[in-house]
Amino acid sequence: MTKQKKKSKQKKRENNGGDDALAKQAALDESRRRREAERSRELSRELCASRHDGVEWCEYEGEVNLPEVMRLVDDDLSEPYSIFTYRYFVKNWPSLCLLAKIEGETVACVVSKAEVENSQLVAGETCYRGYIAMLAVNNTYRRSGIGTALVCRSIERMRAMGCAEVILETETTNTI
Repeated sequence: MTKQKKKSKQKKRENNGGDDALAKQAALDESRRRREAERSRELSRELCASRHDGVEWCEYEGEVNLPEVMRLVDDDLSEPYSIFTYRYFVKNWPSLCLLAKIEGETVACVVSKAEVENSQLVAGETCYRGYIAMLAVNNTYRRSGIGTALVCRSIERMRAMGCAEVILETETTNTI
């Protein structure tokens, strides 16, 4: 066998070894991604679990809920919203407007949306972006986990709709 052929065979073996290493790394990365995704789902299930005695978790049912949502948000957020802003969200994404009620009183709400993202993360696939527009919890029920549970429920619904990411804006004065 000539030196040229030996070098060619050796180079092929080296290249195959490189391909094998890349394949092994890709498999490890995929395995790690799956474990992290499962941990994230477990954490989300735990946070979303209804551990709040007496809390009724509800979807927005229509105009009958609008005054309750507006009252909560207007009391908690400094940015004034017009009725048209509320309607934009609750009419287009009613399943992403969630309420927490205690003894029939709405004590917390989250208002979100999910839209097609302009920049596609994966060529040929439609990507969605979630947006949490409003989160309000009555002062009496803050620090009890109700807001966290509402946000988790909203994010789970956005994930089910295919959202690759979720954005939440907050006021700089939000320290409580």
